[in-house]
Amino acid sequence: MTTFDNREAAFENKFAHDQDMAFRITARRNKLLGHWAAARMGLTEAETDAYAKSVVQADFEEAGDEDVIRKLLGDLIAAGVDTSDEEVRQALADQEVEARRQLMEAK
Repeated sequence: MTTFDNREAAFENKFAHDQDMAFRITARRNKLLGHWAAARMGLTEAETDAYAKSVVQADFEEAGDEDVIRKLLGDLIAAGVDTSDEEVRQALADQEVEARRQLMEAK
């Protein structure tokens, strides 16, 4: 292989690694968001785990975060929790920071 081939392979490997990390951060963030919302709704431990999984799955409905925000906001309001779109978006941002921190510590 030439130097160019080596560099190309290195860039491809870095891209794949970055995409994998982004996916892991998003999945961890969504799980943490599920736990945050479940605590706000007063769910049991078993219900919390199931709910966190449903939040992770909700992210596969469409690209971006709107599907997760819509699910959380709808579920919180349906449970009678006083919340707002801004609060859910702030929790999303906070949990993304926490998810990134947890994954970096796990390395």
